[in-house]
Amino acid sequence: MSSNRRDFIKHSAMAAAAVGVAPTILNACASPAEKVNVALIGCRSMGFSDLKSFLREKNNVECVAMCDVDSNILESKAAEVEKMTGIRPKTYKDFRHVLDNEDVQVVIIGTPDHWHANIMIRALEAGKHVYVEKPMGHSIEECYAMVAAQQKYPNLYCQVGMWQRSSKHWFEASDIVKSGELGDVHLVKAWIYKGYDDPYPVMPDEAAPDYVDYDMWLGPAPKRPFNMNRFHYNHRWWWDYAGGAMTDWGVHLLDFAMYAMDVDMPTSISPGGGIYYHEEGAIETPDIQQAIYSYPKHTMIWECGLNPGIGPYGKAHGVAYVGQKGTLVVTRNGYEVIPDKSNALKGPFFEGRAQKNYGDGLDEHVENLLSCIRGGGKLNTPVEVGATTCIVSEMGNIAYRVGQRIHWDDSKKAFSEDSANALTKLNYSEDWPLPKV
Repeated sequence: MSSNRRDFIKHSAMAAAAVGVAPTILNACASPAEKVNVALIGCRSMGFSDLKSFLREKNNVECVAMCDVDSNILESKAAEVEKMTGIRPKTYKDFRHVLDNEDVQVVIIGTPDHWHANIMIRALEAGKHVYVEKPMGHSIEECYAMVAAQQKYPNLYCQVGMWQRSSKHWFEASDIVKSGELGDVHLVKAWIYKGYDDPYPVMPDEAAPDYVDYDMWLGPAPKRPFNMNRFHYNHRWWWDYAGGAMTDWGVHLLDFAMYAMDVDMPTSISPGGGIYYHEEGAIETPDIQQAIYSYPKHTMIWECGLNPGIGPYGKAHGVAYVGQKGTLVVTRNGYEVIPDKSNALKGPFFEGRAQKNYGDGLDEHVENLLSCIRGGGKLNTPVEVGATTCIVSEMGNIAYRVGQRIHWDDSKKAFSEDSANALTKLNYSEDWPLPKV
């Protein structure tokens, strides 16, 4: 663990009781084959993909409860689970009833981002292990609170859904960077280009569908009229609920952009981008965005776009480590090592090569959590990792929103600019404040 990562846990004002070592696990199950009961909160999209990975252990995992504010989604997904397993889980509209269910051992949180911290902290308080989707939190304050909650309950596991941490080729690629084969690396690029054919249309506000508990969907977020552009998948493009492509994909890709370089927090962040493809009111987060992160010995550049589909090196997504002897480009599909030319050698510095992935990593990520619950061990993405990368992603958005270069003082866990510090916290609905840890 790096000194910065230890300081992150040790010096955080909200995690004052934390220590920079792996927690001791007190309640691992007695047997590697013991059945684990799981519940899913937020049943659409990635949450349901997570659940299916849990259920691939057919005899050893049972889905005993599902919860969603959209009754159509809830009933549809519960029926799928029943078809897959022969057992219909209990269904709930209020996640608090899931946490009250004593049969539930593990809670999967697949809700929109603005609910992650509240539900995760409450789940730990209720004695449940947690699998929380990325990005782990929706603000810097939330990330520190979630770390503090995990440290308060060291007998419980919380895996963050950054499943690339369970995908072998990402670590192979990082080892090559660390080995020095590329020479000195002073530039790292990370990007996602979503490749949407058309921009989102402007949608009018309307009454929420009768099958949706919209007040519960809003939860901690400010009260707003219902709009389909803010709902389900599209919540990503509104500051109330998420952080755009910056946090949606940034936590995956910036994670390894930092890991391979053995760094954590940058010293400054410069913004770029705007809303260019979309009409005013269709989305709120930028559809083209850059963030330049300054470190003592290198620069890390983030790029994202909603409508373009081809990014650097012809890849829709990836991380590139640009060294003096060559460049390594890694994506979810594998990695490629591209040699630069040497004048002295009158040819390349080394022979180029490529490696395909060994699987996408999601099943392995879930298995890692289940293995830890049953027999102890280390999580592949504990909350400390999830928090660090989420905070760095949030920094890019904060720089964009204040419209200037901002500077981070890691000893104080604060920005030098008051305007940036104001965006490290959220304005919660009085009905759903951030739980105190």
